[in-house]
Amino acid sequence: MAECRSEIVAWVGSNIVPLEGNLRAWLRTMSVSDTEIDDIVHDAYVAIARLESVAHIRNPRTYLFQAAKSSLLMRVRHDRIVPIERLTEVEALRLSDDAPDPERQLSARQELERVRSLIAALPDRCREIFELRRIEGVPQKEIAQRMGLPEHTVEAQATRGLRLIMKAIAAEDGAKNATGHSRQEDHSAPRIA
Repeated sequence: MAECRSEIVAWVGSNIVPLEGNLRAWLRTMSVSDTEIDDIVHDAYVAIARLESVAHIRNPRTYLFQAAKSSLLMRVRHDRIVPIERLTEVEALRLSDDAPDPERQLSARQELERVRSLIAALPDRCREIFELRRIEGVPQKEIAQRMGLPEHTVEAQATRGLRLIMKAIAAEDGAKNATGHSRQEDHSAPRIA
């Protein structure tokens, strides 16, 4: 039987509201803007408010953070341009669950392998710059000095790499949606240029 609204409101007030500060702090560590944080927190409250009962919730913190993660993932999926940092944050979200099921683990590994193969398929200089800048976090100026290139070339190559990866992801997803399934287990990505 559904709990009465006043019981759910009281439960949210005592179990969820005190966790909001922790949730907001965690979202800030994910480089989420303050405006987006407000929206994600709101979405989490809405998800909880739609429940008929809260009796099944054993760990309010886990439930709140999972609702926020779901909202953040939906927002990332709907963004047309996703910074590569956000992709790694999404991967961290998938891996940070308390107990991910085997299907989610497999999906996360496949997505990581997909991104790795797309990076490997970049033209050599572009790939090297992209990996140094976006994966290892080496400053643009240092990369330019190491490779004997102007800084604007390093910036252009890092941007080009990101664009090529995003374009390849969009093309693969478009092909997947058009056929109803993804490519067979072919992990050898074609060279992208």
